[in-house]
Order: sequence, then structure tokens, then C-alpha cells
Amino acid sequence: MNVLKLNTIELAYDSFGNENDEAIILISGLGVQMIRWTDSFCQMLTERGFRVIRFDNRDIGCSTHFSHYPALDFTTLATSLMSGERPNIPYTLNDMAKDAIGLLDGLSIDRAHFVGRSMGGMIAQIVASEYPERVLSLTSIMSSTGNPALPQTSPEMMAMMTKPAPNPFEDEVGFLAHKLSFAKCIAGTGYPFEKKAYRDSILAEVQRNYDPGSVGRQIAAMAIAGDRRPRLATIKVPVLVIHGMDDPLIDPACGEDTASAIPGAELLLVDGMGHDLPPQLYKVIIDGIERTVRHQ
Repeated sequence: MNVLKLNTIELAYDSFGNENDEAIILISGLGVQMIRWTDSFCQMLTERGFRVIRFDNRDIGCSTHFSHYPALDFTTLATSLMSGERPNIPYTLNDMAKDAIGLLDGLSIDRAHFVGRSMGGMIAQIVASEYPERVLSLTSIMSSTGNPALPQTSPEMMAMMTKPAPNPFEDEVGFLAHKLSFAKCIAGTGYPFEKKAYRDSILAEVQRNYDPGSVGRQIAAMAIAGDRRPRLATIKVPVLVIHGMDDPLIDPACGEDTASAIPGAELLLVDGMGHDLPPQLYKVIIDGIERTVRHQ
């Protein structure tokens, strides 16, 4: 792991492959550390001839955290949004997009291919629309446009996602049960739920860093992001939108809307895929990324 110092924060990152190859930047989702882009996924991409860079978004993993801000009150957040007020939050998705550009600057990379999953897809969309001179292609996975007319995450799913987990250092069994229950709930029906692999991944994240408040702060950044469709319409690079047909967290209609909002975007709907990336789908996903990258 490496750490890059930006103006006000530090970003932890890993780099795979030859530094002279074109770079693919992998952006992680809500509350997810960079290691969810697994070593094997990254290595499969390097075998296609790319330099692959994954990083911890701000407020997660080994990057700078914003734990000094008060804990997020979801009721207050919802009330502010419904009244048209801007809630007081520590950062926005636009700030997180600037982090990704700062990563390019720090690594002396002029332009790169961006791949984002879930919240990371939203960040990648902002990067592609706001910094077109830095982007070679965009792959948006299991993400959305911010269109308020789209199906929203169910209250039951939101409650499960935001319910506090037991402290892993005091009740590891309860913590794992909580995390595994949610992971299984959002997984697709087309592939086996690999409980041990998920367990190992969850524990690996805890060992790197544990900050239960970061998810709420990132949710707040997503909540005020607004409708990106007008900006998405300006994107001119090759774009692939991937979405699971079994995604219970972000409805497949959100992927369809993303592809419709970006001129010439390819839409890849995957049967049996939920809101996760099982290893059985790595080749399908990587084939799609490579196809998009080669069309630049």
C-alpha cells in the first residue's frame, strides 16, 4: 500500500502492472475499501495490458477520515432535504471526484480510464463529465444518475444498511453476522454466496481500519448530489454501463437510465447479478471494460 498526500487529505492506493501502460482507476462504493477490488480482479486487468490503480476513497480504509464531524442523524438529513435546505456535511461527491483527479496528478498520469462501482460509479460519472480532458473512458457499474423519478432503495433495505453493527473488537461474531446478513441480502441469485470469502473480506477491512461513522457521511454526500443527467449528456468518451438484473439495492432501471443519459453508451444487463461482483463474473466485467477501453 502507498499513501499520496493531496492538499488537505491523504489517499491510500495500490498500483498493479507496468507503470508505462494506460491506467485504469478503480473507484470503490459506499463504505467499501479498495481491497473489495480484489487482487485477482486487478491482476486479471493487468494481464490485458493495463496499469491498474485502486484507492481508498476519503473517509474509508487507510485514507483520511472525517471522524471529527458529528455523527450523521438520518432524520435531520431527510428533513433538511425535504425542506430544500442544504445539510451541513463534511464533503460532497464532487470533492471525492477531485480526489480522483488529485490521484492522477500525484502519480503524473495525464489521462486514465475510470471504473466505478455503486457510489464509485457516481464519482466516476462526475469525473468524466467535469474533467473530460483527464478521462479516456468510463465504466459505471451498479450505479445511478441521481434522477429523482427512478425507483428508490426500499425503506427496509435502507434500514438494514444503516443499522449500527456490533463493535467487531467486542463482539466479532455479532459483527460478522450483521455484515454477512446484509451481504447475502444484496447478492444476486445467479451465483453461490461464498460465505467464507465474504467473511475474510469483511475481517480484512476491519484490520485495515474501522470507522462506523464513515458510511453515514458518505450517504450524506450521495443524498445531496442531485440529478447528474444534464452533465452526463456532455460525455463524449466511450462508456459502458453494467448493472445486475437482480440488484435489490439500486434497481436495474437506474442502470438503464444511466446508459440513456450518456450519448452512445453501451448497456450490459447481467442476469443473476446483484449488488456485488462475484468472481464468476470477473471475466464478463473485465471483457466489457476492455472492449470499452479499446474503443477510445
